[in-house]
Amino acid sequence: MFAYRLQEIRSADLIEAAAAHRLAREARRARRAASRKTTAGAGRVRGPGEEFVQVA
Repeated sequence: MFAYRLQEIRSADLIEAAAAHRLAREARRARRAASRKTTAGAGRVRGPGEEFVQVA
């Protein structure tokens, strides 16, 4: 009976740790998505051929 209780406690701990891991992963994804939205308009303004000025 004692081993069964230990197994139940360990299982509950693993479930709790997995839930915390999932929450952290979702937070990272949300942070990345928010970061991408704010930097979406900060792309390249000039085309690839317009980067350097031609010297006379």
